[in-house]
Amino acid sequence: MRTERTRLALVTAVLVALALPAAAACGTGGEEPDATPETATGTLEELAAKAACDPNIQTDAEEIRQANCRTKDGAYVLATFATDRGQREWINEANDYGGAYLVGRKWVAVGEEKVVTALRDRLGGEVETGSAHHSGSGGGAGGHEAEHDGKGGHDGHTGRHGS
Repeated sequence: MRTERTRLALVTAVLVALALPAAAACGTGGEEPDATPETATGTLEELAAKAACDPNIQTDAEEIRQANCRTKDGAYVLATFATDRGQREWINEANDYGGAYLVGRKWVAVGEEKVVTALRDRLGGEVETGSAHHSGSGGGAGGHEAEHDGKGGHDGHTGRHGS
């Protein structure tokens, strides 16, 4: 079933993304981006190339493709989606697991906040931070925070978690 495959890919991506930084344990220069580039678009491989990553493909399904990536800044999971709706549903569910998400059109990178922030310098996008609360609990934004860098709100992100 499509939903079960997507849910399994979600759980795998989030768990791997949260575990990789502990294994990598490397610091960044603490650089703050002055001017974020235009948000990148493309296939998983094209986005990985822009991020200077050789992607290790973990999921290659019609609705989602994801790969483990490692750059000088650290490790993360890069995922692309067939539809905007599929991406938003994935992010809404993933927020319950916590972590940091770099979000572009039909793609997301998941990892430690410092890695995602550094990656933003190459791919653009918006940084979202998951709420790290139990699935289905908590109302409203559930502790969800986002960096907007003065660019207004997120299209389609209302803080809805669950159905």
